[in-house]
Formats: sequence, C-alpha cells, structure tokens
Amino acid sequence: MKVFISGNITPVGIKELEENNISITQWKENRQITAEELIEACQGQDGLISVGPNKLNAAFLNACSHLKVIALHSVGYDQVDVAEAKKLNIPIGNTPGVLSAATADTAFLLMLAVSRKAFFSHKKIIQGEWKNYEPSPELGIEVNGKTLGVFGLGKIGLEMAKKCAAAYQMEVIYHNRSRNEEAEREIGAKYVSFEELLAQSDVLSVHTALTPETKDKFTLNVFKQMKPNSIFINTARGGIHNEKDLIKALDEKMIWGAGLDVTNPEPMDKNNPLLAMENVAVLPHIGSATEETRAAMAQIIVQNIVAGLKGEKLPFEVK
Repeated sequence: MKVFISGNITPVGIKELEENNISITQWKENRQITAEELIEACQGQDGLISVGPNKLNAAFLNACSHLKVIALHSVGYDQVDVAEAKKLNIPIGNTPGVLSAATADTAFLLMLAVSRKAFFSHKKIIQGEWKNYEPSPELGIEVNGKTLGVFGLGKIGLEMAKKCAAAYQMEVIYHNRSRNEEAEREIGAKYVSFEELLAQSDVLSVHTALTPETKDKFTLNVFKQMKPNSIFINTARGGIHNEKDLIKALDEKMIWGAGLDVTNPEPMDKNNPLLAMENVAVLPHIGSATEETRAAMAQIIVQNIVAGLKGEKLPFEVK
C-alpha cells in the first residue's frame, strides 16, 4: 500500500508506517503544498496523511476519490468537506485527546505572557533599551483570583481551566452549545450565556472548533462587550476572531491584551501591527508542538491509516 504525506511528521510515525509495510512518498519542500500539487501527488496513492492547512474540499476529494483513507495530523477538521468524504466513502481520521494538555499549556503560557507584557519586555532587551531600573515601566496585571471565561469547554478548554483554577484560584465560567457536567463537578465551572461570558471574563480563552457558527465570532461588536481590562486568548483557529477588529479593539482599549497561537491568515505577516503592541503575545501555531504530543499524534495517525487501508473502521474517525 502507498501513502502520501503532505509534510513532516515525527520519525516515530515514519518508522511505524514502514514497519507496517507501507510505501511512503513525502512532501519535502520548505513551503506549503498547493491544492493542484496535492491532487497530483495523491494519484496512484492509497492513503493520505494531511499535514498543515490543506483544503480537502469537494474538488480535491472528487479528484482523489480513489483514496482509501485520509489521516489528519490534527484534531481539527474544519479544512475537510466531511459530508463529501462520506458521500465518496473516504474515511477521515483525526488525533483527538492526545494534544489537549500541550495546547492548554500554550494557552496558559500566552495568558501569563500577555498579563506581564513579557514578549514586549524581551524585545526591549534585544533592542538595547534596558537601561536603568524603573519602578513604573509598562506595568502588567495579575491574574490571581480573577475570572477565566472559556468559550468551548471541551477537553482542551477543561485542561486550561484546571491549570488556572489550581495555579491562580481563578473562578471558571464557560459557554458551550451544551453543558459540561464533568467540568462543573470537577472544578465548579459555571455555565453562562455568551453575553455573560463577555461581560464577566477577566481572561477569555477560546477552545472551540471552527464551524460556520464560530467563524468570525469575535468581532468588534463582541470585543466592545468585554471588560476594558480583559485578556483575549485564542489557541483554537484564527478564523474565530476577526483580526482587523481585534487590532481596533486593542488600539481603542476596548480590551487590555491578547494572546494568539493562531492567526488569520497563517502565517502572519511580519509587519502585522499586533506584533508591535506591548500587550500582545503571538506564537506561530505551536499548540501541540512537544516531542511527546507529536509522537502520540503520529501513533494515532498510523492506527487510522492502517485500519483504513485494511478496510476496517478507523479507531479515531471524524463523524
């Protein structure tokens, strides 16, 4: 069986694929593969491991309807036309669960970095601007005892909430399509309306999937409803917030700061004004980028690929 990999995955995954007698072709160029190149590369292949933001839309799926399985190197599947894949009987696998802790760590890191203006202060050292001691430079704010609001309290959101409650005794409120009774029992999380989430959160952390309902959810009108001393964190998908509106909200002090591991578009332009703001921290989508998590993701990918090539049900299939 032959499998095309559209980017780099950990050597553990490559080794396991080879041990399962799977012939591998891998995209090696230091750029994202184009839609046309991906279609061409998948011809003559039995499976695809999709790494990165490849658009697996109806056009791609129909051009590659011969594929027995597609395994995503992610938990999110907003880039896939799942309905079309089902129509063509192409099972889609993802990597849920194993990246929850690592992604929550990134959200927690961003919260602290923003609250203390850490990235901005670090740049001052690099630029030779650290001169004398100043008792009142660009001051940060504390998060201890504040209210964490979670938009999308699933596995990743719950991990973030646990960290904040344990480390900083933060009260946790959340808004979901449905109640998370586990979180309510475990950490006393309180379900609130979306409007209440905006009005009450000192830190608002986004952990929802990108769907038609959540796309551009955080616009200028939404930022206006948040506290002027609040911090907005997004480690989910860049399309959930409107970046121009976020810049305006920060410029006009509608909110205090923002921490992003995802941007819209990705990669972010080096001249984006967010990168020069003292109360903003931006990372290049590193949420699950630890050796342990990427190894665990690779193992799930191999399980999905092997099962799909055998015509068996995928252990981690997108429904």
